[in-house]
Amino acid sequence: PDYIAVAFDLHEPTFRHKEYDQYKATRQVQPPSLTDQFPYVREVVETLQIPIFEKPGFEADDVVGTLSKKAEAEGIDVEIVTGDLDALQLVSPHVRIMTTRKGITDTVIYDDKQVAARYGITPAQIPDFKALKGDTSDNIPGVKGIGEKTASELIQKYGTLENIYQKLDEIKPARAQEALRKNQKEAFLSKRLATIILNVPLA
Repeated sequence: PDYIAVAFDLHEPTFRHKEYDQYKATRQVQPPSLTDQFPYVREVVETLQIPIFEKPGFEADDVVGTLSKKAEAEGIDVEIVTGDLDALQLVSPHVRIMTTRKGITDTVIYDDKQVAARYGITPAQIPDFKALKGDTSDNIPGVKGIGEKTASELIQKYGTLENIYQKLDEIKPARAQEALRKNQKEAFLSKRLATIILNVPLA
């Protein structure tokens, strides 16, 4: 690459934890065999003189998202290397996501066609999708009773979470309509939690 940067998560709570205290609360504690490696990872990155970006109150995803959009605005093609599929919402004609399928050698690169093939929606609709189906890895509640298939179908038909609720009376099946009606607050909270921030103040 012509340019490279690394973003790290910080230990302190983010704005998402402050809005929803159960955010990521169900995650297992990382084993010492993993956490003990982090200082060495940072040391390697610093030794290679790779710039490190991190921001209190935000996750590495938000930092990466902000950097990717800044680069894209300057006409730079971006490849984000991450194990976190939340980043798929950042995919655009100039931003691709490289992630692992299995182990560290079986990788896949997502562009907008790959996102559509996997989920049936556009990258920008990923937060709306997660608002409906939730995300167990981050403990994002979503709408109880709506799974991946129904979430994908609703987003394909109505486009956004906001539009779904504007057309709530016509949503079928009735079971999905009732679930949406009962869990409206959770749905909009989930969308906020799932949306990567693209304007983190970074030098």
